[in-house]
Amino acid sequence: MSLDTILAERYSRQTRVPGIGKAGQEKISKSRVVICGCGALGTVLANHLARAGVGFLRIVDRDFVEVSNLQRQVLFDESDVISNMPKSVAAANKLRAVNSHITIEPIVADIDRTNILELCKDVDLILDGTDNFDVRYLINDAAVSLGKPWVFGGAVGTEGQTMTIIPGQTPCLRCVFEASPGPGEVGTCETAGVLGPAVAVVASFQAAEALKILAGK
Repeated sequence: MSLDTILAERYSRQTRVPGIGKAGQEKISKSRVVICGCGALGTVLANHLARAGVGFLRIVDRDFVEVSNLQRQVLFDESDVISNMPKSVAAANKLRAVNSHITIEPIVADIDRTNILELCKDVDLILDGTDNFDVRYLINDAAVSLGKPWVFGGAVGTEGQTMTIIPGQTPCLRCVFEASPGPGEVGTCETAGVLGPAVAVVASFQAAEALKILAGK
């Protein structure tokens, strides 16, 4: 079979969804996305988007896979822990086996003021897979500056929230949360714990919003 035939069959169930169609799938396949953070949220996001056929995924994370990650971070396994594998690299390895027709760029780095614009300037959409508000405000400010849509997400314990931000059309993160929470004001996965299903639900909402944006809907 030709490559076009293979890809048409691969995404056939997705293209039948109202609002996607062949035209929407073509847009998704040409899209470029950066996922900031490859932990609990980020692995679910990367998994959904790779399987959906997003043409270019940049996955950025500074951390290495630890055994405590395996409870909820769906792209990692025990061999990654033993190998002390960087999360972004481990995720890219798994996803290349899932979809060899897309480009995946793993970056092992802190996200900070020195690189946020460079990481985001050549993509169509920014996804929040981080676990702290300081980085989220960096993402927000970069997205507003560059005019790029982004999707915020967070989950702790059994609760989570997500917000889709399109500069010039919707409020941004600073419009809703004017300042970052102070130390101890918001629980973390280390202090409050987290259930894997709660993370998966939030990240799935984020991924659905991403596909709507990328498909032009």
